[in-house]
Amino acid sequence: MEIAGIEKFSLVDYPGEVCCVLFLKGCNFRCGFCHNPQLVIPQKTPLYSNEKILEFLEKRKNKLTGVCITGGEPLLSIEKNFLRQIKELGYKIKIDTNGSNPNRLKELIGEGLVDYVAMDIKGAKELYKEITNSKVDIEKIEESIKTISKLPGHEFRTTVLKKFHTKKTITSMVSWLKKTIGSNPKAIYLQAFKNTGALLDPKFNKGKNTPESYLKEVSKDYRFIKIR
Repeated sequence: MEIAGIEKFSLVDYPGEVCCVLFLKGCNFRCGFCHNPQLVIPQKTPLYSNEKILEFLEKRKNKLTGVCITGGEPLLSIEKNFLRQIKELGYKIKIDTNGSNPNRLKELIGEGLVDYVAMDIKGAKELYKEITNSKVDIEKIEESIKTISKLPGHEFRTTVLKKFHTKKTITSMVSWLKKTIGSNPKAIYLQAFKNTGALLDPKFNKGKNTPESYLKEVSKDYRFIKIR
């Protein structure tokens, strides 16, 4: 497990908690619009040891209540003992995941090491390969969706680009989620694509930010879709 960075204070990354954010290196997807390319492709990045992070968390126990672990894709390398040590300090743990490793997800939830899961739904089922530029086992994605939907603390979220997300493809995505879960999702959060100018695939550096008005347009037929 390689911890490539830490955001020491956040009010937005863990709903209801004051948290820090840990960034783990490595991802099995290659979404061209990824805004954390340094965490996807190995580069010379300063690493933080588990011990240093735990020392930090020990000192911040009276100021922070949660730890958000993101990436990259954290379930590729996350260590159970590290999570146990965080829990022993009294923190709640949130994991951000692409849902490609349902067995690992079930294991961590089953052992009480995860309190909240945010899963990125990349788009409509039929567009997953194109969006991620990767071989995707859709059955594993669906298994993660089912697992997460049973957890009291969870959310599904989608980063919206006009190239991949139209009213038609959002409808297809929602229908897929409803069929997989067996009911309406508790909530799907749409977040706008923002061009940082340093994305994984340089061709996306020419793209325009997705306006909030577009998010409202593609989601207006669904009460459970919310905008961030």
